[in-house]
Amino acid sequence: MEISAGIQASLAGRYAVALFELAAEDGVVSAVESDLETLSAALAESSELASLITNPQLGRTAKAGAIEAVAKLLELNTLTRRFLGVLAENRRLAELPRMIRAFRDIAAAQRGEVSADVISAHPLTEDQLSTLKAKLTAREGRTVKLTSSVDPDMLGGLVVTIGSKRIDGSIRTRLNALTQAMKG
Repeated sequence: MEISAGIQASLAGRYAVALFELAAEDGVVSAVESDLETLSAALAESSELASLITNPQLGRTAKAGAIEAVAKLLELNTLTRRFLGVLAENRRLAELPRMIRAFRDIAAAQRGEVSADVISAHPLTEDQLSTLKAKLTAREGRTVKLTSSVDPDMLGGLVVTIGSKRIDGSIRTRLNALTQAMKG
């Protein structure tokens, strides 16, 4: 399996690669990926948990105990629990969100998928998301996994990011291009 140099170059990427390789050896990649999704959702929902992993005033022991309690509460896999313990011991819990994204990217690449982030002015319907997914899959030649979010500051249109590529179909960008064209 080939892992991009960009992922391997970052601290979060190196930890994610190590976790992925251990999960692959144990045959629990999907379980660990599911655990990380659960953990990501918990971080997004709980400001206390997000504060716990970034608080520099808490010591290793306190963070390790707290993160172990969270892992038990969320019923995480043994490998995921050990990984979180290592992060607490090495004072790397603050990097956890980036590690989760890197792990997600590695697992998707291993499955032949590519992730796409879609930002729109209003929530997209299931039909719109499936149409967009089909068009992006045809364009990329690989299965596309969409993550959709809403930016109320957008006037309209879509902004799609696939890896390092960005497709900006927002109305603001179109209006700016029209303004530049009219200036000559």
